[in-house]
Parts: sequence; C-alpha cells; structure tokens
Amino acid sequence: MIQSLGFYISSSIYFLFPNLSRSNFFFLQTESPYPKMPSTSTTYGTITSNPTTFPSHVKHTRRPWPELFSLSSFCLPISAGDAKARIKINLSYFRVNYVIIALTILFLTLLWHPTSMIVFLITFIFWWFLYLFNDNPVVIFNRTVDENVVLGVLSFATVILLVLTHVGINVLVGLIIGVVVVGVHAAFRGTEDLGFPGEEEENGLHSVVGSQPLRPTSGYNRI
Repeated sequence: MIQSLGFYISSSIYFLFPNLSRSNFFFLQTESPYPKMPSTSTTYGTITSNPTTFPSHVKHTRRPWPELFSLSSFCLPISAGDAKARIKINLSYFRVNYVIIALTILFLTLLWHPTSMIVFLITFIFWWFLYLFNDNPVVIFNRTVDENVVLGVLSFATVILLVLTHVGINVLVGLIIGVVVVGVHAAFRGTEDLGFPGEEEENGLHSVVGSQPLRPTSGYNRI
C-alpha cells in the first residue's frame, strides 16, 4: 500500500516537473526484500560534438589565413540546415577575416575613383586601430564599447562617406560581391576542425570514463 502511494506521488511530481529526475525522489525509496548484490558498474562520460555557438565572452580575433583557406576542410553541406549552421559558426569564428575580405573587395570597386579611394583609406585607418588589429576592447569615457557596436558604426560610416563621393553603385556592387563570397565560403567551409577559445570549459571534451562509480542501488527500489 505504501509503495503504491509512493509510486502515484512520485509520478504526479514527475509529470508536473519533467525536468526533475525520478532518482532525486530519495524520500520515496523503500528497502528491497531482495538480497544485496555488490555493484561494479562505472559511469562513462559523454563526448560533446562540435559547438554550434561561439562563446559570447571571447573577443573575435584574426584567424590564420591558411586555416581559413584549408582545402581539406571544404566539403558540400549535407542539407540546408547544415549550411545554415556552418555559416553561423564560420561568421563568428572568421569574422575579422571576412571583414578584411569584404573591405578588400569594396576597395577594388573604387578603382579609377581617386577621391573615393582617399576617403576609403581614411576610414580604413579607423578600421585598423579600432577593429581589425585591435585585440583589446574599445573604451570610451571609461566604458567598454561592445564589439558589435564598433563593427556597426564603422560599417555605417564607411558606406555613408563613400556614397557622398558619388560612388553609390560601386559600393552596392562591392557589398553584394562581398556578401556572396563570404556566404559561399562560410557554407562550404567545414567546422569540425575549428578550435574555439574556452571551449574546454563550455563545449569541450568532458571525459570522465571510469572516474565516478555509480552509487550502489542494492537495498533500495527506485520508484
């Protein structure tokens, strides 16, 4: 009778709170009439797969160019979802490299427009010191500026200043080509070999094979 009542209570709690494990209801355990048997089981850890997100606390930095263009890492995505996941991860991992590629393409579209090229070179100085080759956060009035804000402000200022030099079509063409090139590379570049900073703490390998034996369950019935 007591075991039946305990079963219904634990089932009701588990239904209302599915995130809880049934093994946590230790107060409903009852002694088993069966003889005790020694337990020799061990716990095997799990190996997590490639992370799908880039750690938010890690500042994006330039990656080695050979890593970006490693031919052995290119392969066709198996599905649209796989391509989308690759693009998301690669845009985070190779963000600074992609920005450099996009700026280079934009600069090439400004050839034979000396005034626009001068304006671009002036803005590129800010790109250089504030984003591309700056491994430290930008601080203004003792406040740290978010990296995404710096990227957005620099991109907006560059486009506006170039448009004012009457090369709007060139800027549009350069941006379209840049988006296509970056998107294609990010979709076809595999992510299995990417080394994410801090992934050992958040998404890395947690191998505890044989390190934590299971608690003996003999003498109790798990309800």
